[in-house]
Amino acid sequence: MTARVQRLAAIAAIVIGVGVAAAPAAFQMFSRAPEGGTMMDEFEPYMSADVISEFRSYLATIETATDELATVRSAVGDPNFDTAYVSVAQLEAQWPTVKADMTDLLDRMDRNLDNYAAVTALPPFPMFPWFFVVPGVLIIAGGVWALRRGTSSPVRRAPWYLVAALGLGMVAAPAMFQMFSRAPQGAEMIDDFRPMMTVERVRDVQSYFITLGGGESQLRASLMPALEATGADLADYPGIAAFSSAWPAMLQDFNPMIATMRDNVDNFQAVDALPSFDLFPWFFVAPGVIVAAMAAIAVRRRADPITQE
Repeated sequence: MTARVQRLAAIAAIVIGVGVAAAPAAFQMFSRAPEGGTMMDEFEPYMSADVISEFRSYLATIETATDELATVRSAVGDPNFDTAYVSVAQLEAQWPTVKADMTDLLDRMDRNLDNYAAVTALPPFPMFPWFFVVPGVLIIAGGVWALRRGTSSPVRRAPWYLVAALGLGMVAAPAMFQMFSRAPQGAEMIDDFRPMMTVERVRDVQSYFITLGGGESQLRASLMPALEATGADLADYPGIAAFSSAWPAMLQDFNPMIATMRDNVDNFQAVDALPSFDLFPWFFVAPGVIVAAMAAIAVRRRADPITQE
């Protein structure tokens, strides 16, 4: 190997190091990665099979109550029912849409429980940029050192040993952190959450609870007393009674989750703007292989020091 080839290898290592170190700035990872970490932390209380099951039970309770409304409507016999009980009528009319949308939201959460766990098992999001910056800077340093000292003796090969170790470390990192399995799971989760993490979707969900709350309030305060006045036995409508009884707990449980969705729309968009999680392992492996290969070639050949060319 000639001194010229050695110099080119060292320059190439420096260029790759610059690319690796600059990647976080190019992809705005210093701001976006911490936002992703915040999102993952704030969703943690809701990414649980038990919590999702409880939310599904709330929807089932509302479903039973709305099923009873047709009978209540008939029993009350008010020809102006939709005007007299407008909030109840809105609940009755909008429930199929509310149910479908909320079920879809819970389905997306449910099928991504394993994906969420895989992503949280990766190093914390705020550390991601430094996994590029630190090895990148060290590779630059090793390349500059190699450029100045050559490779003709064990001592002069030391910079290439450093570069080789850094390259192999980058290759090994994805395997150490199980990124080849976990990163695709993260990409799958981001793709699946994309339709629900929008301003429009969150506003829709918020409006559903206005409809539900208005309907429950009018059921309890007006419609059921009117039904009782007809001589009907309210015990014949256990679904509506269960809805009114469970409504405070529903609000207490659902409201924080909806607030979390609202507060993390921007955080989700920041993560979504990063390169696909599928690619992250290769951002380590590709430059690591190239750098390690150049170092291996350099230390196996004898050559005059670059300074003596």
